[in-house]
Amino acid sequence: MKYSYYPGCTLKTKAQELEKYALDSAKVLGFELEEQKEWQCCGAVYPMATDEIATKLSAVRSLASARDKGEKLVTLCAACHHVIKRVNEDMRSKEDIKSKVNNYLDLPKEYEGETQVLHYLEVLRDEIGFDELAKKVTNPLTNRKIGAYYGCLLLRPSSTMNFDDPENPSIIEDFITAIGGIPVIYPYRTECCGGYLCLEQKDLVNKMTDNIIQSAVKNGAEEIVTACPLCKYNLEISNDGAKDKLSITYFTELLAEALGVK
Repeated sequence: MKYSYYPGCTLKTKAQELEKYALDSAKVLGFELEEQKEWQCCGAVYPMATDEIATKLSAVRSLASARDKGEKLVTLCAACHHVIKRVNEDMRSKEDIKSKVNNYLDLPKEYEGETQVLHYLEVLRDEIGFDELAKKVTNPLTNRKIGAYYGCLLLRPSSTMNFDDPENPSIIEDFITAIGGIPVIYPYRTECCGGYLCLEQKDLVNKMTDNIIQSAVKNGAEEIVTACPLCKYNLEISNDGAKDKLSITYFTELLAEALGVK
């Protein structure tokens, strides 16, 4: 299987582990992620202004490129996935946005939301299958108690993201089980980490992330995994001052470890 792959900016700088171990693991699992040649920043934040099109153009270019190759578009960063999938829905369902974007881009063929956007975790669940993943594990993470941290962007708005149950998701827990670990359910796993508030309201973000970490610790987690670089950054800052420190890693690091390529 071959997919068009959109990496995004952060995976080339602060979150290189998220990408490296995803690519290494894909080879073991038998699928290929071909990086798009001329991808641009997704904008990082989905624009809430209903008449805004400029910050959606780079996402549409990537979506159209995947469409023209007849491939699904795979992402890793939760923020990139959020932006690209919501823009795709705009192009599928909002005639005004679709018309303005296509008029501006002047593509050889107008883009109308045809591309299927998948997060890497959805590839594991829906394309590979967690049962098949389990068969590839050579180094099971036996007896490791791992808490999944979802955050906001993968799950909400649920009607558009269609990723998992926004209040009681299970995809990362099922992933942890497939690689031999013990998933830990804790109340704050879908709460916001504070996001970009870390730039101006650090105390508030520290309080929010401390609640997440303490919730995980209280319920027996010994480590946390996430798919979001910003969430990882915020959790790490709080974790530095936490009484009960947890290992905080990307899910792809655990995947690579279980497959024997880390």
